[in-house]
Amino acid sequence: MSTPLPLIAVTMGDGAGVGPEVVVAALLDDAVLTRCRPVVIGDAQRLREAARILGLDCEIAVVDHPRDAEFTPGRVNVIDLGLLPSGLPWGKLSPVAGHAAYAYIERAAQLAVAGEVNAICTAPLNKEALHAAGHIYPGHTELLAHLTGTEEVSMMLSTEKVKVIHVTTHIGLIDAVNRIEPGLVERTVRRGHEAMVRAGTPNPVIGVCGINPHAGENGLFGYGEEEEKIVPALEKLRVEGVDARGPLPADTAFFLASRGDYDLIVAMYHDQGHGPVKVLGIEAGVNLTVGLPVIRTSVDHGTAFDIAGTGTAEAGSMVEALRRAAEMATVPAAPVA
Repeated sequence: MSTPLPLIAVTMGDGAGVGPEVVVAALLDDAVLTRCRPVVIGDAQRLREAARILGLDCEIAVVDHPRDAEFTPGRVNVIDLGLLPSGLPWGKLSPVAGHAAYAYIERAAQLAVAGEVNAICTAPLNKEALHAAGHIYPGHTELLAHLTGTEEVSMMLSTEKVKVIHVTTHIGLIDAVNRIEPGLVERTVRRGHEAMVRAGTPNPVIGVCGINPHAGENGLFGYGEEEEKIVPALEKLRVEGVDARGPLPADTAFFLASRGDYDLIVAMYHDQGHGPVKVLGIEAGVNLTVGLPVIRTSVDHGTAFDIAGTGTAEAGSMVEALRRAAEMATVPAAPVA
């Protein structure tokens, strides 16, 4: 008896971008099938076009359901929604592609809520195309929360050197500062702690950034936001055994994390976390959503319209995203012989 590898729903992303290319290349990577059972939610014809552009000889096999998929070298299983027209231009903004990207995520979320996949791994979508199609969401994180009926989730970025979880993400800076409060900080740190434990770090050391320069420097900068919004949460967490340290000056927290002092950094707002991560390791970066019914991972890059359809997109981040999805996936319910 052995535990089956996790079933991963892989969404194709915006079909006009590099998503189809990185998905095909990643699913043909020798290491992927040793870690998981990936099934693409997307457009079979677009994947065949991507394989041709990449010069890859593979079978794009259409299946009706993840349980129908067969996992053999050189085969890419796809639940074909057939939403893209033939001849869709590469690298051009398209409401049709934006709607299709939404539909891929919708189907993956349905499978996740039904317990029929153990994780979701997403190729990039284009927010402008998504909005042009009438789906007004800031990004994957908020869209998946809505589709799965999840009240609150967190965005987490993972690279070899540093991992960061965000208290706020796709809102303006003034709105972010107003939204931060002890309860939100506490819940975010807990989600990060649980994700790190699940990924194999049993006692993670968590560094929590301040809001102001130098974390306020004892009231010199700002209006006491650290003491009001962050410190109460950290005091409560530490009493309960969570090793959360701070508030830390953000301009040194990431350096300390990159040398190993912290397992996870908690950023207060989008650019505070994204900027350092993209400097320290975007090539193999992975975007995770924690707090959903299943883990969701994604590449840490966009649709790259400027190189879409040229066969030059790197698939390393997608391979890494699949690896992380497999590591953190919901454990399959039953063993197989």
